[in-house]
Amino acid sequence: MPGAEGPAPSGLLGSAARMLATLLGLLHTRLELLIVELEQEEERLKEAVLLGVAAVFCLSFGLLLLTLFVVVAFWDDNRLLALGSLTVLYFALGAAAVLVLRARSKSRPRPFAATLEEINKDRERLSAAP
Repeated sequence: MPGAEGPAPSGLLGSAARMLATLLGLLHTRLELLIVELEQEEERLKEAVLLGVAAVFCLSFGLLLLTLFVVVAFWDDNRLLALGSLTVLYFALGAAAVLVLRARSKSRPRPFAATLEEINKDRERLSAAP
């Protein structure tokens, strides 16, 4: 009957076919893991971008209004000192944010670490097999 599978061939050809089927199954599993990790990275990136844009937008307006408030409060006494002090403060906070961002980007987990780990395990098992 066409499409009906008979007993698996034995001998060298059967062993090769089973080994190929096993390798294809292994490859399929690893590709599924890679796809899942790609989707996770995509979601993490989308979330980071959206939160970053929202944070920049809100903090920018907040700082603008705070600056305006401080300058108006010190308008008669030391408006230049108030502007200069706030400028130095903003530069210091910006530099600190850059340093934190740099440190976090260096310490973040490697993308696709689980996939690479599984591939390394597979390679070790295959090389250790008799």
